[in-house]
Formats: sequence, C-alpha cells, structure tokens
Amino acid sequence: MQSISRSSTAVGLSDRKAAPKSYARFSSAMKTLDLDSEWKLGTVVPFLGKCRPFVGYCCQRCTPKSWEFFFHKNMISLGFCNVIKISEGNTRFRGWLVRRLCCFFTVCDWKICADTPSDLQKRIFHSKRVQDIVCQKVPQSKGDAPETSMPVPQWMQRIRSILCQIQSSISPLLLRLSHWVLLKLLNQMFLGVIIHNGQLEMVRRAAEVPDVPVVFLSTHKSQLDRLLLQLLLISQGLGTPRVTCEYKTYPSKCRTLLALLGGVFLPQGVEQARDSEQGVLSRAVLASYVEEVLRSRQPLLIFLEEAFAGAPQVSASSREWLSLVFSAFHSGTVPDIMIVPIGISYDVAPDSGYRGKVSPTQTLSLWTSLWTICRAACRGLGCVRVDFAQPFSLQEYVANSLFRQSGSGKCLEELLLPEILGKRCSILDCEKLEQWSPGSKGIIALNTEQEILVYNLGLHTLSAGVSCSAIMAVQIMSALFLHKHKEGVFLSQLMQDFVWLTEEILLRSYDVGFSGQVRDVVLHALFLLRHCISLYHLSLGDVLVVPKKTDEAMTELSQHSTALLPVFIQEAVGVCAANALLVELLPYLGSPEQLRDVVLVQEELHNKTVLLVQLLPRDFLLCQPCQSLYNYCQVAVDKLIQCGLLVAEEMPSDVLVCDTAQKRFTKRLLWKATDDFADSDSDYSDETGNCCFKISQVENCSNFFVFLCSLLSPLLKTLERATVFLWEMESPQSESQYVEKLHCFLARKAKEDSSFECACRTLTTISVHIYKELGVLREAARQGEPILHLSETFRAKENQEKLEKFIQQFIYS
Repeated sequence: MQSISRSSTAVGLSDRKAAPKSYARFSSAMKTLDLDSEWKLGTVVPFLGKCRPFVGYCCQRCTPKSWEFFFHKNMISLGFCNVIKISEGNTRFRGWLVRRLCCFFTVCDWKICADTPSDLQKRIFHSKRVQDIVCQKVPQSKGDAPETSMPVPQWMQRIRSILCQIQSSISPLLLRLSHWVLLKLLNQMFLGVIIHNGQLEMVRRAAEVPDVPVVFLSTHKSQLDRLLLQLLLISQGLGTPRVTCEYKTYPSKCRTLLALLGGVFLPQGVEQARDSEQGVLSRAVLASYVEEVLRSRQPLLIFLEEAFAGAPQVSASSREWLSLVFSAFHSGTVPDIMIVPIGISYDVAPDSGYRGKVSPTQTLSLWTSLWTICRAACRGLGCVRVDFAQPFSLQEYVANSLFRQSGSGKCLEELLLPEILGKRCSILDCEKLEQWSPGSKGIIALNTEQEILVYNLGLHTLSAGVSCSAIMAVQIMSALFLHKHKEGVFLSQLMQDFVWLTEEILLRSYDVGFSGQVRDVVLHALFLLRHCISLYHLSLGDVLVVPKKTDEAMTELSQHSTALLPVFIQEAVGVCAANALLVELLPYLGSPEQLRDVVLVQEELHNKTVLLVQLLPRDFLLCQPCQSLYNYCQVAVDKLIQCGLLVAEEMPSDVLVCDTAQKRFTKRLLWKATDDFADSDSDYSDETGNCCFKISQVENCSNFFVFLCSLLSPLLKTLERATVFLWEMESPQSESQYVEKLHCFLARKAKEDSSFECACRTLTTISVHIYKELGVLREAARQGEPILHLSETFRAKENQEKLEKFIQQFIYS
C-alpha cells in the first residue's frame, strides 16, 4: 500500500497502541469486509517530489528582513514532536516511580514566570494616560462636574477596581495543577498534539531578541485553544503568556478561574461613551496595563477570530487588542514587538457541535464546558496540529506599510451597485475601501491612517495563520462527501479521491496533518466521521460509503470542509466567474451541450472575477492588504490555467465567443501604472487580455470544476437567500435582532432542500456586513446598538430581483 508522505511523519496512525479501542474494533470490522488489496493507487508526491512544504513564511514585501533573519533551511529537517507524549526522558529523574509519575515531575520542572510587579497599580496610576485624567487634561462630558480635588486613595481604589476586571495575579500552583489535569485529558481525547521543531526554533530566535516582547496572534477553532496554547508555550520554554478572553462569553466563576490562570479581559467600562468619565478611565487603565505587560516582556496571546467561527473573519475584539499593542509600540513604550501568527487544526474539535450555531457573545456555563470535555474524552477526537508562522517585526511592518499605504479607493456601493442595477458598468479600475467599526467607538483613539494599519495587520496575520494551518484527514474526507460524493461512493474510489485531493493540497504549499498508509488514514477519518456516514458491504467485495442526510450529519461535514476553502479560494473564485460567463451565454444557445464549444476571452473572465472579488470581504478571501484586487484576480485566472481547468484555444471565426458584454474599463488602467506591489510579469496588455480559453472537458477537470464551485456556494447561497429575506423584512430593527431572524430564516430554508451548510451564523453575519457595505441595508445612529433598515433603492421589488439575479450567476446549479 502506498504511503501518503515520504517525509517525517506528523501523526503515525499505523501505531495501534496509540489508537483507542473503538478505532481498533472499527478497523477490524473493516478488515472483515474483504477489502481488495490490489487497488492501483497512485503515490502522492508531496510538493514536487520533495518533503512536505514548510509553511508560514512571512511576507517578503512587508517584512523582507524578518523573512531572512528568522529562517534557516536546516529548520525544515528538524521534524515533528508530540507535546502531550511525556516520558521519563522529559524529567531530570529516572526510575520505576518516575515512569509512572512522569507527567507530574515534568509539569513541576516547567518554568512559570508568574511574577506580577508589586507596584503594578502604582505604575498604572503614574502613567501618562491616567495622569492626564487625574489632572483633568482629558475633556469631560458636559454634565460631569470637575473632580480635581479627588484624593489619591480614591483614584487608586477606582484603578484597582478596573484592574481586577482586567486581570489577576497568576497562581503558579493552580497553573501547574491545571496543566497536569489538562495533560491527562488531552491524552484521553487526542492521539497527539503535534508541532514542528523547526517552527519552534524560529519562535525561540524571536523570543531571544533583547528588549523585544512577543505577541502571538492565533486562529480560533475551539474554547480549548486558550489552555492548549498556554500549555504548549510554557512546556517549550517560551514564557507564561497572558491570554485574551471574551468577558461576556464566560460566567463570573469561569472568569475568576481564567484570570488566575493568566487570562486578561476587556473591562466593561470600555464600552461606554468616549466622553464618559468611567469609560475614559477604563480605557486609560487598560492601555497602560498592556504597556506594562509588554514592557516586562511577558508574552501576550490574542485570538484573531471569534470562537465557533465558520469562516475566516477578523473579530472586533481582536482589532481592539491589536490597537492596544500598536499604541504601546507607537508611544515608544517598547522599541519593537515580534508578531508570531499561529494556526490550529483539529481532526474534530471538542466543541465542534457549537461551531456556526452559537453566537460569539453567548455565555457558556461551567457545566456546559465540563459536559463537552467529558463527552470529547469518551468519543476520541483524533489529532491536533499547531503551527507557528514565521515571526516578523512590527517596526519593520509599520515602516513598510506606511510607505505603501494609499488612501485611494471607493466604497463597495460606488463600485458595484451601478452594475447590479444596470445603470452603468461597474468601476473595475479602482480598489475597494474596506469598512469596519467606526474608530470613534474604539478603545484607543487612532487617526484614519493608524486604523487602516491596525486593520491590515489583523488581516495580514489572519492570512498567515490560516495559510500555515495544516489540513486534517477528516476535513479532506468531509469535503469529498459534501462536495463530490453526496449520494455515496465506493471505498476504493474514495481512497483514490483522497490521494488526489491530498496531492492538490500539497502542491498549493499547504501542509497536511497526517501521514502513513493510505488505508490507515482513510479508516481513521471514517472512524471519526462514523456518526455522519453509513457503510454497506456489497457482494462485489467493495464497501459503499454513504453520507447521512440528517441535519446533524450534514452540518458537521460542512463545518469540517470549510478548512479547504482557503486552500482553493482563488481557484473557486475563478471558476464561479467562469460559470457566470457561461450563464450569460446560455439563453443564446440551443442547448446546454453547446457550452462545451464556448470560448472564454481572458479579459471578460478577469472582469467577471473582479466583480465577485469586490463583493466578498478581504478577510474571507484571505487577500493580503499588500496585494491589490487586480493582482488577486489575475492570479486566480492564472491558477485556473496552471491546474488545467482552462485550455488555451485559437479562436476561429465560426466558434461562439463569450464576449457579449461591452468593454468595461479602459485598455490601460489608470491605477495600474502606479501599483507598486503588482508583479511586472502580470502587467495587463492587449495581447494577454485577448487570449482565449475553453473549459477543459477531461473528466477529472470537469469534476474539479464542480468541486471548486461547491466550495464557494455556501456563502453565495446565503447571500441569495438573504436577498429573498429582504422581502420579509419588517420595520427597522436592531442589528442583533435582524441577524437572529435571518439565521432562523436560513435554517428553515436549509431544511427544505438539505443545504445545511448555509445555516451558519458566521455566514449570516458576513452577508449582513456585505449588504451594509453595498447599501442594501442602512444603519441609523443610536446611542446603543445600531438600527438597520432597508434602503430606499431596495424597497422596490425590481431592484431586489436584480440583486438576486446578480448573485445567482455565480452559483453553479
């Protein structure tokens, strides 16, 4: 049987001693089905025949010096290690008793730097931000009376009250005890927690830079991430990090416990009005506290996404924490900060059942968390992979970003709305300005240039964290079931498709979180998905694997398969644009079979790709801020050519040409000539714009075309149904109420046609955000939560139908 990889193994699934008994029973049951051992499976050649790709390089455009300094080619060959596999060799002692208490001795040997400065409160009081308030240098609201006569003890008491909401002194004893218990639970729940030794060496080099603190920016897949990453960093000697937590997500008892373990929270006062005295003081204390943490070189761990997110999206709270970090650097508190993106991948996350369903602001009780852990420990969840992207200097990033930053651009409403309504062609020669929460509500008062820089920093690190995240076997298998074999597939064919998709992932410089024999890996993934599939033994000697059509099964498969969208996002955008061109031409043809002979003009395909890319958010597309949308679309089209989906075609006069639209922008783009970060070899010219292509009719390419369209269809279908929901929209309502009603509407529609992948809260939130940018929904200013109402333009049913038709063209049916 062929091997998935010839390189160092990330997870050795052939080790039966590490597998749970239930997996052994499942494997032995599969052996009784007389599986054919003579299948001709092609060997996966990872990354052009070499070892698996080393993921997580930092951007050469924004941080070229960091790219050279923190990487050495010898790091690639250092291999992997299992963090939770503790043995006698991890301790300073030897003997029979040590072999049985090795976890206890190992945790006791870990260095925990939990010393909180005894004069922390005094330092914060004497900080410039707080002293400005004490001396009445910060403007007060009109109704507030001056309090210059307030004695110092009262100020200290108020600061102490706010500081207690932010953090607490770390308890070393409690931290060691929790890590010992966590090690036991992790060994019960997972086969292993795998990290790359070469990536650890990069992080150690960054941590050794004198007088420079380290800030870890991580993706967020589970509530377990906080404790898991903290254990990993401490066990590898990378310091005791302060971990950011959501205040509203946890009840008071959980907040107290997490604070003792190193958790930090945004205090409640920061949400108050900017001119309120309590809000000003809370923000000043929080900013001063972050400065003190970084000055003491204590690591800080920030999560870029909301918990249970169903798609890449930079959260509002992470932007607040990033603004605090940037402010500490900008004020000169520290000379530089090392940024380390982190990617986490689970075969099955312990709380995966809540993903895409639970609101990020919903409070999780202590009993719910304990029940989730107990259920996960009994079920067996496969493996975990943690990847560190290459560290980079914030000082270097800021310097290069300010040099490249440009304020030119237009909002989405100006760019795309005329095209949707058919008034005029859309503006394709201009960048889209991303909209986010107004800076007036932020913790730190930043100017527009700084707000853009913080937003771009979050987008850059999210892209790095996602791109370095390994793709797990369960995620590949779920994508095959959901997007290629919904009606079922033979096990022999499933194994071949698994090998094919693994090769496609590796060739795109993404790593996989498994290795070993193909048969073992496939059985491992089927075992973890046993609640979502049915197995039927056929008389032919093969096994029929059929995904269940239940709500729970399809939802779980959808949650796992979303991990593959970042790998193929540009190809998915390109094929959806090609599908839109074919849909435009279909009414002029006699039958759909004639679409095989249609020739696509590269210029028209590029234009259609730009329309779709403008519609979708940058963080969802993982388009880095240093990359223009023009370049992103050009790369998307180029990738379709490289993977064989588009075949070059000479254009004879008697062949139908999909060039029905008018020329939509000038032959020489005005902004293209000044685009500093566009590659010279991708310059747009008449020669390349007039190239013609056909959709490949090879069976594998046709299946791949449909597969890529299906990856992007959940968001596009959500947008389409959100348009239908506009017809049912009632009077103006708060944004949270509107999102909740829209989510219920999508869940009801999903049950009608079994498209449960569209009933995701994250996709619901993204669709609302897109429609706000597009001008479909308007925000009415209010002191509390903003009120949403339908814009005047889209109160007409005709315009709603135009919007629905515009989105439908990109959906493959």
